[in-house]
Amino acid sequence: MSKIIAVTSGKGGTGKSTVCAGLGYALAKQGRRTLLIELDFGLRCLDIMFGIEDTIKYDLGDVLAGRKQALDAVASVPMATNLNLLCAPKTLTSVKAEQIVEICRSVKKYFDYIIIDTGAGINSHVFDIVEQANLILVVSTPDPVCIRDAGLMSDEFYNRGNKSQRLIINKISKKVIGDKLVTNLDEIIDKVGVQLIGVIPDDFKATVATGKGTPIPTDSDALKAFDAISKRLDGEFVPLTIKTS
Repeated sequence: MSKIIAVTSGKGGTGKSTVCAGLGYALAKQGRRTLLIELDFGLRCLDIMFGIEDTIKYDLGDVLAGRKQALDAVASVPMATNLNLLCAPKTLTSVKAEQIVEICRSVKKYFDYIIIDTGAGINSHVFDIVEQANLILVVSTPDPVCIRDAGLMSDEFYNRGNKSQRLIINKISKKVIGDKLVTNLDEIIDKVGVQLIGVIPDDFKATVATGKGTPIPTDSDALKAFDAISKRLDGEFVPLTIKTS
C-alpha cells in the first residue's frame, strides 16, 4: 500500500516545493517508488527543479480535462531512478478534492510514496485535499509570520480530525537562531504545536542545484537532512542533528 503524504504551509515562501523535491529525491534514492503530485496551479516549479522543464508533454491539467489518464501524464525524473512527477498545469485550473483522491487511487499501486505538493495558504481547497493524506507535513521557516500561519493551519487540521501531522522547519541558519529572530527551535515547535520530524538548513548548494535542475550534491547539508527525514518517514530511527551556517 502506498503512503500518501501532503506537504503544506500556511503561506508562500517557506520552501514547500523544495522540501517536496528533496524528500522525493531522497526516498527515490533509497529505492522507494515515489510520485510527486504538484498542485500549485499556474505556478509550477518542480519540473525546473528536476531539470525536465523541456521534456514535459502532459500535466495534471490534461488529466483533469480527461485528455489523459493519470499514469500517462506522469513524467520520469532522470536524475533519480524511481522518481516520478505529475506537474501542475501552467494555467489556473479548477479542481475538486475528489478528483485528486481519484487520481491517487488510480496510481497508488504503482508507488510506495505519493507526495502531494499542495498550494500554500489557508483555504478550503487545501484542507479538502489534505484530509485524504496519511500524513501531513507542515513546513515553516523561523519567520514569525510563517510560524503563526503554520500554527493556524495546523489547528484547523486538528479541528477537522487530521491528527497525523509533523513539522518541518526549513531555512535554518545561525543568523536566525538566538537573539536575531527566534530564541531556539523549541520556540517554533511550541508555537506551531506539531511534533518535529526534521530541520532543513539554509544550504546554498541545494539552492543552486534546484535552481539549475541538477542533482543536489552528496555533501550538501540539506540533502543529509532530507535523507534523515525520508528514513524517519520509512520507520527508521534517525537522531536529529542540526547543522547551520
